[in-house]
Amino acid sequence: MTSALLSLTLALGLATGQFAPQQAASDPLAPPLEARVQTLGKHLRCAVCQGLSVADSPSSMARAQLDKVRELVAEGKSDAEVMDYFVARYGEWVLLEPRAEGFNWFVWLGPIALVAGGLVLILKQLKREPAVAAATEPSPEVPVTPAPAPATEDVDPYLAAVRRELER
Repeated sequence: MTSALLSLTLALGLATGQFAPQQAASDPLAPPLEARVQTLGKHLRCAVCQGLSVADSPSSMARAQLDKVRELVAEGKSDAEVMDYFVARYGEWVLLEPRAEGFNWFVWLGPIALVAGGLVLILKQLKREPAVAAATEPSPEVPVTPAPAPATEDVDPYLAAVRRELER
């Protein structure tokens, strides 16, 4: 029963074009303009996939956005004008690469600041380590006297055995 329903669903999906690849609705432009359309499409985020660019996404929404880019390029709009058009419609979120201005500087400079801070901490730790090691080693001028052993009747027998092993 289940396989019959699955087969029927698949057959209806194929018949209605549900599983057919999405095609762009507009014809490609001249090669230099089409290359520009694809470059602009690589910088715009797909509204459906969100992790892919408009040029890479297979969704119909991405095809419509790419067609709009193609239309704007055919009208003679510059790259900045095309980007501004999409930013005005969808907000700055539509850009795959945020603009380096205002609060977005934190996005651009944050990783660099974190790496620099980490390097500073590592260098401080490396410089401090020999000083700590020298401070823990006994100096040859000062005689080292062992600590007096505690009374054995108050000490756990296992702890006493460990202390005897350490004194050897």
